[in-house]
Amino acid sequence: MKAPAYSTNLGLFVLRIGIGSMFILHGLPKLMGGTAAWEQVAQHGLPFLPAGNISIAFGLAAAIAEFGGGILLILGCYHRIVCSALMGTMAVAFSTKLGAVTGYQNFALEAGWPLELLIVFIALFLTGPGRWRIGAGKS
Repeated sequence: MKAPAYSTNLGLFVLRIGIGSMFILHGLPKLMGGTAAWEQVAQHGLPFLPAGNISIAFGLAAAIAEFGGGILLILGCYHRIVCSALMGTMAVAFSTKLGAVTGYQNFALEAGWPLELLIVFIALFLTGPGRWRIGAGKS
């Protein structure tokens, strides 16, 4: 049985709205937290960074990638740039969570979520946003 012509685009649209909405909800508290929250986010994900302006900048970048990336993902604007930023954010999150893994039994519990999202963003990067998107920016 052949799938309807719109099904791929509808699937990408639903995925973009769902994942984008969740990233808006994850990024907003970080964005609103100010410099102390941004530094904490960066120090948690990249503990080798020196405290101060560099950590604040990296934490702010993560908050913007999540909040702004969520909005742009929903709209389908600058799709591959957004997916790249969110891939980087999830790669850092995965590497941070990997330290808590004590064996294969608890891998999914401890580090599965960022790895799963990293895979989603790689797939979205490769597929593109689909036809149902706002026309601003290249995909």
